[in-house]
Amino acid sequence: MRFFKLLFIPLFLFAVDNQKLLDCYEIFDQKKAELEAEAEKILEQKEAFEALKNTYMVLMKKKEKRLKEKEKELNATLTKIENEKKNLQALIKKYQEILQAIKNAKLDKITKSYAKMRPNNAAQILSNMKPKDALEILQKLQPKVMAKILAKMDPMKAAKLTELMQKGDNNESTDIPKR
Repeated sequence: MRFFKLLFIPLFLFAVDNQKLLDCYEIFDQKKAELEAEAEKILEQKEAFEALKNTYMVLMKKKEKRLKEKEKELNATLTKIENEKKNLQALIKKYQEILQAIKNAKLDKITKSYAKMRPNNAAQILSNMKPKDALEILQKLQPKVMAKILAKMDPMKAAKLTELMQKGDNNESTDIPKR
C-alpha cells in the first residue's frame, strides 16, 4: 500500500499541478486578451491623435499662408501710403513755394504803389497799418523812398518801426503808439 501511496501521490500532485497549470493558462489567455484589447485601444487612440495632429498642422499651414498674404497686403498698403505721403509733402512744399511767390509778387506790387505815392500819403496809410505789414512794405522800398516816408510819419511811430527794422522783428504783437 505504501507503494501505492507513493505512486498515487505523485499522480495526484501531477493532476493538481496539471489543473493549476491549466488554470494559469486560462488566466494568462484572459490577461493576454485584455492586454491585446488595451493595446488595440491605444493604437486607435494614437491613430486618432495622429489624424488630429495632421488636421491641425494643415489648418496651421493655411492660417500661416493667410497671415503671410495679409502681411504682404499690409506692407504693400503701407508702401503705397508712404509714397502718397511723400507725394503730398512734395505738393505741399511746391504749393508753399507758389504761395510765397504770390505773396512776394503782391508785396512787390504794393511796394511799387507806395513808392509811387507821395511820402505824406504813404506815411499816413502805413501809420494806420499793423506794424508787421507796415514793416514788410517799408523794408521792400528803396532806402531813399523809405526815408522820405518815415520823415513824414509821427516821430514815435517812425522810431518804433526803425527799432523793429534793426531787430528784424516782424511780430504783430509789437505795439506802435497811435495818435
